[in-house]
Amino acid sequence: MHPNQSEFFHSINQFTRHFSKVLNESLVPLGLYAAQWTIIYRLKIGGPSTQKEISSYLGVEAPTMTRTLARLEKSGWITRTAGKDKREKLISLTDAAIREYDNWLASVRLSESNVLQNITEEEISTMIRLMAKMRENMVPGT
Repeated sequence: MHPNQSEFFHSINQFTRHFSKVLNESLVPLGLYAAQWTIIYRLKIGGPSTQKEISSYLGVEAPTMTRTLARLEKSGWITRTAGKDKREKLISLTDAAIREYDNWLASVRLSESNVLQNITEEEISTMIRLMAKMRENMVPGT
């Protein structure tokens, strides 16, 4: 066991919660929550996906994903269409979401920039590598 192991993971958890709050403060006035943003971002970058693919990518349980997708659909940000497998719907961004995307992205980037004040590129690169190694330990192949 590493001497600072408990503090390390407590810090990650605490940061994640605080950052979600910061994102919500910037996104809610634009009609979106941080949890929804992660799905919107994934669909914009990765293209149409199944619920299972999104859940797996984000590490979110199926019931939570179902509720979040239902809210996104009700808000008019996503649509579901039949995929190759008729039982599994393909989730895509709507034209309305694509039109709003740049506004959401600008708000997220501003929040990120505020959080990254006084952080060097080297520190960011180190953290990206560290997180990738830990993710690989949890979910091999990611």
